[in-house]
Amino acid sequence: MSDVLNSQQLRLRPCAITDCINLHALWIEAEVRRFLFDDRQISLDEAHSLIEASLNSFAQHGYGVWLFFQQQHDEIAGFAGLLHSDGAAPSLIFGTHPQWWGRGYAREAALTILCYAFAQLGIQTIRADVDAPNAASVRVLESLGMSRSGSAILNQRPLLYYEIHKPCD
Repeated sequence: MSDVLNSQQLRLRPCAITDCINLHALWIEAEVRRFLFDDRQISLDEAHSLIEASLNSFAQHGYGVWLFFQQQHDEIAGFAGLLHSDGAAPSLIFGTHPQWWGRGYAREAALTILCYAFAQLGIQTIRADVDAPNAASVRVLESLGMSRSGSAILNQRPLLYYEIHKPCD
């Protein structure tokens, strides 16, 4: 089973330590971090730790954070993946570089990962949370067939919770 995934427009591969500088640059991009890391500019060391955690998750669970690229290009267009949570369903995350917004890449990458998780890994449920004002990400989650399962206020920010269950075989 390969961790490299392909879709119609995208190529997805697990992030690697060698991606740290480029991925950190994406994560601290003002429009990306606005709804990521509670709009906090993370350090390069924090990005490195997140990539290490993703690599460990791939080794233990078969999933982590993938980078996605337009087919035939080497520039990072975004990231998507599943975060492990002990005792709970994995959590879907995604983000696209602002220059590629509006092309459906976040949805396509997330759908590719959902299909992989359900079909190849046998995961039964995947959840997601999103800042309520993040209308674009809410649209992506709903277009994937995820259902709203709750809401909360966390760190003075309104969050919406979503989930999706593996379709019947």
